[in-house]
Amino acid sequence: MKPLPFGSRTYIMGILNVTPDSFSGDGLMGCGELIQCATDQAHKFMDAGADILDIGGESTRPGSTPVSEEEELSRVLPVIKALRHADVDVLISIDTYKSKVAEAALGCGADWINDGWALRADLKLGKLAAREGVPIILMHNRSKPANIELNERLGGHYVGTEYKDLIGEVKTELLEAVQRAHQAGIENDRIILDPGIGFGKTVAQNLELIDRLTEIKALGYPVLLGPSRKSFIGYTLDLPPNQRMEGTAASVAIGIAHGADIVRVHDVQAMVRVARMTDAIVRR
Repeated sequence: MKPLPFGSRTYIMGILNVTPDSFSGDGLMGCGELIQCATDQAHKFMDAGADILDIGGESTRPGSTPVSEEEELSRVLPVIKALRHADVDVLISIDTYKSKVAEAALGCGADWINDGWALRADLKLGKLAAREGVPIILMHNRSKPANIELNERLGGHYVGTEYKDLIGEVKTELLEAVQRAHQAGIENDRIILDPGIGFGKTVAQNLELIDRLTEIKALGYPVLLGPSRKSFIGYTLDLPPNQRMEGTAASVAIGIAHGADIVRVHDVQAMVRVARMTDAIVRR
């Protein structure tokens, strides 16, 4: 599959959480008949203008419990198969750090891999991406359970995460991820970088990272930004996840203005409009 032609516009990645415990409350498990719910949501996202569907079967919220490969496979594979059977005409990304899950997902019709641990959790994942020739998203992540503070209304967020030089260290660690990708045989034009908003970063660090996203973009790779409904918005505005659309919109607009090529979001229709308006201003 050819990489997207980045630069002309911002691409929208819609989130399909095949989990019962998404931090944003949008997990598809428990909504009714899973396949029907997922297919309906996918078509809703497509109609709203989504370019990519990101399907994940393990929650990444702070404090979440990891699931086994078998459980993750049982969640995501039926959804990917159903979407391909329904001729969903958008790219499908599998959100996993496990090579067995990614391999099975690609076999069922997924097009991309979205690795939240940037080839650090499973050494086989890089070889798989290289062999299949698929784009891979490498996300910066310093998540540690010991640094999580939970709030019943606002959810979990990271505190006390130490960086001597936030942007410098994020850049260095992303370039280390690129090196791992190269060593695995992944071609340069298949690599997308994600600064990892919300993953092992405090509220202030997340805000700074978005404000200085141009420095991540200067590394020379397409950039994905995922601020949608995250706790840095909730703690900044004192709002629960279901009231964070405006904060997400501001983060998306600033992120695009500072170089984001893809935005990963829950509220696809609203963020498509935000992205198109921002593109009209900054990509003239």
